[in-house]
Amino acid sequence: MSKIRAYYSLTKPGVLYGNVITAAAGFLLASRGRIDWWLFLALLVGMTLVIASACVLNNFLDQDIDSKMERTKKRAIVAGEVKGSGAVIFSIVLGALGLATLILFTNWLVVIIGVLGYIDYVVLYGMLSKRLSIHGTLVGSISGAAPILAGYVAAKGVIDLGAVLVFAVLFFWQMPEFYSIAIYRLKEYKAAGVPVISVVKGVDTTIMQIFFYTLAFSVSAIALSLFRYTGYVYLCVMLLVCIYWLRLAADGAKAKNKDAWAKKMFRFSLVSLLVFSGLLSLTALLP
Repeated sequence: MSKIRAYYSLTKPGVLYGNVITAAAGFLLASRGRIDWWLFLALLVGMTLVIASACVLNNFLDQDIDSKMERTKKRAIVAGEVKGSGAVIFSIVLGALGLATLILFTNWLVVIIGVLGYIDYVVLYGMLSKRLSIHGTLVGSISGAAPILAGYVAAKGVIDLGAVLVFAVLFFWQMPEFYSIAIYRLKEYKAAGVPVISVVKGVDTTIMQIFFYTLAFSVSAIALSLFRYTGYVYLCVMLLVCIYWLRLAADGAKAKNKDAWAKKMFRFSLVSLLVFSGLLSLTALLP
């Protein structure tokens, strides 16, 4: 059982299920109450396996960084619970099964988005930009927004304005979420030599960026109602969420304890994502 738990931990369950929830939300929004349950199941199974594969491979590639950071040094490969070769094989099997499911049961747009998201996360982000550039988070946010886009086009079959907006919401959401981590984990990123914004530009600049990306998230989220993809309940609830998150983001400039503020920002980012995903999923039932 311990070996199973070790392999399971390589899929980064928190990241995995968060992405799958957004894929489901995108699908349910685009379905407008006319849900193809078999397609929905195929999407969830396929995306879960593909995302899990990417996370496992990322664990393998990040061994050198993970061994230097407090929050990651106990990961299964670094701790010796799983061999690197075993992780790679596990990743290949998961990826092959996931891709086959998407090819057989969804549409070509979903497959393309899944493949591009995989390449972006593993290669462009994990292998390159994360290690070499301050803009690694921007690159990684593309893959983080891919699941909700895949879910939307699985149901809709086309990339329309709604698809662009849900992608934008998730893309912008990830910036304040990760930048908050980059503040309260600053010493760890410095020790690992990862050029995140807080290391390269400093905490004050990071706080300013957090505010602007929180604003971009808010505009994108509200735009879904302005273009009539969502109703009044969504609009009212998301307005409250966005106003609170913006106020919290603005507090960063005057916060005496930046780490405590950043942790609060991070925690509320998770709340905002869950509320957003839940409201999208219930759009067909809400006024």
